[in-house]
Formats: sequence, C-alpha cells, structure tokens
Amino acid sequence: MTTAFDEQYKSASVKTMDVLRPFTWLRMGWHDMLRCGWVSYLHGILFALFGGLVFFLARERFWLLAGAFTGVLIIAPIMATSLYALSRALERGEPISFNVVVNTWNQWQKSHTNKLGDDYWCLIRLGILLAFAATGWVLTSAAFITLMAQTPINTPAEFVQHIILAKQGWVFELWLALGGVMAAPIFASTVLSVPVLLDCKVNMFQAILLSWRTVMGNPLIMGVWAAIIMFAIFLGSVFAFLGLIVAIPVLGHASWYAYRDLVDTTKWPKR
Repeated sequence: MTTAFDEQYKSASVKTMDVLRPFTWLRMGWHDMLRCGWVSYLHGILFALFGGLVFFLARERFWLLAGAFTGVLIIAPIMATSLYALSRALERGEPISFNVVVNTWNQWQKSHTNKLGDDYWCLIRLGILLAFAATGWVLTSAAFITLMAQTPINTPAEFVQHIILAKQGWVFELWLALGGVMAAPIFASTVLSVPVLLDCKVNMFQAILLSWRTVMGNPLIMGVWAAIIMFAIFLGSVFAFLGLIVAIPVLGHASWYAYRDLVDTTKWPKR
C-alpha cells in the first residue's frame, strides 16, 4: 500500500553530474560570498573565533580538543543554515542584509502552527543525532588510540610525535581509515538534508533519505565534494583559523548549489 510519505518522497528526483562539478559549486559559492559581503563573512569569523578559543582552552588536552572540533565539523551543516538562506535569497533576487538571516528563522516559527509537530523540531533533532555521532566517534577514536599507541597520548604534540610521525606501525593510517568509515554515513545523512529542510516542508527522515539517495546515485562526485570540504577546512584551520573566515562561507554557499544541482524538489511543498 502506497502512503502519502512514499508518494512525496518519490516525487523528488536525483540528478547526476560531472565529477568536476564540485569546482563549479565552489566558484558559485565564492561569488555568493562576495555578493553577500559582511553578512557572509560574519559566519566565517564566528567559526574562526570559536576555533581559536577552543584551541586556546584545550591546547594541552588532546581528547577535549579533538572532541570539540569533531563536534563542530559534524554539526557545521546545521550552523551554516543561514548561508543557505542567503544563497536562496540571491537566487530569488531578494536584497541581502542580516534581515535575511533573522527572517529565515522567524518564518520558520510562523510557518508551524503546531510547535509539537515533527517537522518543527527536525533541525534540532538532526543536531542532537549528530551530537551523538560526534560523541561516538571521539570515544571510539580514544579507545583505538589508547589500545594501539605505544605511549599514552594526552596532548596534541604527543599525538603528532607518537602517532602521525611514528616511524613504525600503521596506527595513524588505521585511525584515518576508521574515521573515514564512521564519517561516511554522517556525510551521506547531512550533505543535502539541511538545505532540503530549509527549502521544503518535509520531516527529518525524508530529508535524510533523499540525501542518502543522492550520495548513492553520485558516489564519485560526492566523494570529491567530501574531500574538498575536508581539505578546505584543514587549510583554513592551520593558519591560526583565519582561513575559516573565507572557507566556511564559500563552502556553505557552495553546498546550496550542490543541493540545487543534484536534487529536483519542485514537487515538494516549499517553506
């Protein structure tokens, strides 16, 4: 028996793109960042300030530092919701100001008469789900390093010396592989689900399923996109986090165009 959920879910089609298409998303994201100006840069500044603060407070506590940064990376798609809204406003020809960010959340409130409904809390539920995923990764990572490392790891310097720069063993490579295995389903669940939730009146499960369908239908291009995201955040972080001032806005705006390119949700009700 076909349900309304099935009919709505099937009405969204997934498109395939060239493997180099992510670089077009980056170019479009760069242009959006320049057009949005300080409103866009503000997101990157906040990320950079938070990164610097966390590093300063936890620089001698490796697992606290790793946990904080892992959590930020995982919930970053939700934190970048305002950047998606700015790109949508540009797409619609609307004037850009901080009011776009404020109005996005105000309209979210006003469009839900039933505050106990499933779709009203979908972003919060997704954030909680991702927070649990981040906690699981940090605990798993800590257990793995504790078991495999020849010496206790307590600080970032010790991790670099005894894990990354170790002359013998494959602990670092295995740790990266483990991280990739655990990160893949998280990426598949979030890469498009948050833009979908912003744009369409659907619940969390519909958005996540559509995100998974897109990744499964475009595994190579989404793998390239995941690598670009990680590389950009890494480069943005190594230079005292100042690079995040640009990297975060560009990636956020570009993610909106990834959603627009890969998914056709014209038959889904809009917010």
